[in-house]
Amino acid sequence: MAWTEARSAAHAAGLAARPGPVSVPLAEADGLTLAAALTARTDLPAFPAATVDGYAVRGPGPWSVAGRVLAGAVPEPLRAGTAVQVATGAMVPAGTEQIIRAEEARRRPDGRVDGRGRPEREWREPGAEATCGDELAPAGTPVTPALIGLAAVCGHDSLPVIPAVRAAVLVFGDELLTAGLPGRGRVRDGLGPQLPGWLRRLGALPAAGFAPLGPVPDSLTAQASALEAALAHADLVCTAGGTMRGPVDHLRPALAALGGRYVVDRVAVRPGFPMVLAEVPAPDGRPRFVAGLPGNPQSAIAALVSLVAPLLRGLAGRPEPPLPTARLAERVPGRGTFARLVPVRVERGVAEPVGHTGAAMLRGLAGSDGFAVIPPGTDGEAGAGVRWAPLPLLPGQRP
Repeated sequence: MAWTEARSAAHAAGLAARPGPVSVPLAEADGLTLAAALTARTDLPAFPAATVDGYAVRGPGPWSVAGRVLAGAVPEPLRAGTAVQVATGAMVPAGTEQIIRAEEARRRPDGRVDGRGRPEREWREPGAEATCGDELAPAGTPVTPALIGLAAVCGHDSLPVIPAVRAAVLVFGDELLTAGLPGRGRVRDGLGPQLPGWLRRLGALPAAGFAPLGPVPDSLTAQASALEAALAHADLVCTAGGTMRGPVDHLRPALAALGGRYVVDRVAVRPGFPMVLAEVPAPDGRPRFVAGLPGNPQSAIAALVSLVAPLLRGLAGRPEPPLPTARLAERVPGRGTFARLVPVRVERGVAEPVGHTGAAMLRGLAGSDGFAVIPPGTDGEAGAGVRWAPLPLLPGQRP
């Protein structure tokens, strides 16, 4: 499958399987996605609110001071020839014609106040920011702290959201170590420690009740059993390794044993072409997903960006945005009929390829911002504009 087609298929599968909305308190909504449009439940502000400290006055001065209004109080209407001291944010009395700023007002010996107001109105009218019923954010909008604050000042105590995806990670391979120095044919697991962090940045949460397993042995029985255990707790299981068709690659037989259906089975891209995305039926009728990432670390992260990122956006009910563009700092050869993903560091719209980018390497990836996409059948020429796929960011961040 072509790389762009595979991304679209992953996103569409997520959208079709997205869970129904739930209502959560504002404090629990950060990082989730609005399941319905956010609308104002009241005018914003809901009353005329002073924007400065000073004196609300009516009629010509000097004015007799008839008291003061602090934030949270409801004042009496203002009579002609009188003034009321007001605080920033306080409700402006009905009948106010102007507010004299505190620093520009003069208190006379007889107790009255004199001064000259500025031409602009020194209070916010009801509905200046929003009127009751206005749509403030559409469904599919990521919930950020600022959006939570906006919802609160408009009178919301909770928000309708798409619940977070529960994710689990399984790493396959008899050759993997989880501690100590590599050597004598054994290598350290470089994916198990990093994949949960990437998934968190994509908005997924660790699956409750599922203890992450160490490297799963290279046997069909062990891998099918581990997958079944993980799927009992998770909406998405990311596996690493076993995606080829060699003598110790058991992911496909394990998926077949679980009734899996392929959404994507191999992609015309380098690195990462043996990546897999499958739906697995569940008792509740909503499919669970298995994303099979290649065992080579850079290939696995390329697959994460290619398939898991759009899948999770679909499951969250979010649209798939167009990839950003940048200019290549140097020439990058293509990979024939395959697309090529090249780790790059992007600054001020310029994508600089990084070194140490073999499929098994992580050094270059650790210093990159994402992958420049060289379309099939082309080379990336220096100065040419290319799309690039950002590595996952923290919720609310933008590339």
